[in-house]
Amino acid sequence: MKDKNLLSIADLTSQEILGLIERSAGFKQKPVTTTLEGKSVALLFEKPSLRTKMSFDVAVHQLGGHPVYLSRDEVGLGVREPTADIARVMSRYVSALVVRTFAQDTLETLAHYASVPVINALSDEEHPCQALADLLTIYEKKGSFEDLKIAYIGDGNNVAASLALAAVSVGAHFAIASPPGYHISASVMEKVLTRAHDNGSNITLSENPREVATNADVIYTDVWISMGQEEETERRRMAFESYQVDIELLAQAKPGALFMHPLPAHPGEEIAHGLLDHPKSVVFDQAENRLHIQKAILAQILG
Repeated sequence: MKDKNLLSIADLTSQEILGLIERSAGFKQKPVTTTLEGKSVALLFEKPSLRTKMSFDVAVHQLGGHPVYLSRDEVGLGVREPTADIARVMSRYVSALVVRTFAQDTLETLAHYASVPVINALSDEEHPCQALADLLTIYEKKGSFEDLKIAYIGDGNNVAASLALAAVSVGAHFAIASPPGYHISASVMEKVLTRAHDNGSNITLSENPREVATNADVIYTDVWISMGQEEETERRRMAFESYQVDIELLAQAKPGALFMHPLPAHPGEEIAHGLLDHPKSVVFDQAENRLHIQKAILAQILG
């Protein structure tokens, strides 16, 4: 994985994913190192962020490096100057680009022209760092991925796509319930099905939340309306109104099931009020683990 881009979970082998989980556990025991001493990492964010910005900033600092934060207005990707030129200029200053952007195409252009690794900190197609933090959280709580069923309820968005790819890469089973028109894209599902076959994972695609939640080890959901989809708010609320995760739906899962959400959450929409503080919730463990898994990613690529 050294010197490689991380634009998608598909860029990682199963062994590389397991290696990152193992390495992140080491960083939890020894948070501060000199792994990135003398190196700078650009944090190029077109979209606002709490967890992603803070966790990457702290991660680079704790690894002994220097994070350089750049907002959308400061850079103007493709507006003030071509994305290709930005990639070539920034490559002269830093050791890696961590990019949170609206379009996967932007990441691919940056990766094509940059001479340093590019890491996807969120795009419209995938959120690989979130999915890897999710796997770390599940592994810490369950101790294994063997025969685990991860059930996702809601929009087949970037989080769902990365989680599906990540789950089947480590041999877990993946089930998803989404309303018509909101399924994971066909191109991603093709990759998911290939990896599922290679790793002995089962895939369930449904429009029935209770079906996928039944006997699940993990119940996972995400927001109905993401940044950039505000004009679709009412249409999406109508489409997803029967997809709220509540106590009754959680009861369909196994007794020791985990409840997961990448945050921010909107109680009263995709989750019932109080669910973040439910005994099964590991939501804030997920948030913490963004820091640890991203340190492992940075160390593996740059260390």
